[in-house]
Parts: sequence; structure tokens; C-alpha cells
Amino acid sequence: MRQYLLSIYQPEGEPPADVLATVMADLGTLTEEMRSAGAWVFSAGLHPAGTATVVRDHDGTALLTDGPFTEGKEHLGGFTVITAPDLDAALAWGARMARASTLPVEVRPVA
Repeated sequence: MRQYLLSIYQPEGEPPADVLATVMADLGTLTEEMRSAGAWVFSAGLHPAGTATVVRDHDGTALLTDGPFTEGKEHLGGFTVITAPDLDAALAWGARMARASTLPVEVRPVA
């Protein structure tokens, strides 16, 4: 079994409260289904991209830059790591996550 990263990309700004409540409930149900199936490893939601700090090394000195590594209208909003027998099974979970979140989900194997 391999591990896969399911990354949810969301637009900048706050979603409407009623939409967010439905999405969070649907994602909670999906997470419970992943756990029951033995697929779920770890999940985390992230604060907005503007809260990020990029750290670079410059001759042994840490250089800090406020904000995300790349600017954009969409950002990584959260992720789930799953275990799946193959890419097709991981894509099936990704499709369900896209449906529950109403957002794009990137599915990528963990090296």
C-alpha cells in the first residue's frame, strides 16, 4: 500500500458561513468513512496563505519572508494523507473529497 497526499485548493477569502458548515460536515463524514476503510492517516486544515512565512538559507543564515512562497488567487487550504492500494483507489477518494469540499483536490503519491 502506498500513501497519497490529497490537497484541497481554495480561493482567497472567507467562504460564506452556511456553505462552510455544509462542507465541513460533509468532509467530517468522508473522514469517518476513510477511517472505517483503513485509508485515513492524517488530516489538517491550514490558516490563510497570508499567515505563512518562507524560510530560505543564505550562507548559513535563515532569511525570512512574510507571506506564501507563491502568490495566487488560490492556495492550499488543507490536506489529508491516505493509504491506498493504487492510484485509482486514491483518485476515487480524491473525487469524493472534491465532491464534499466543492473544491479542486490534487492527488499525489508520497515518495
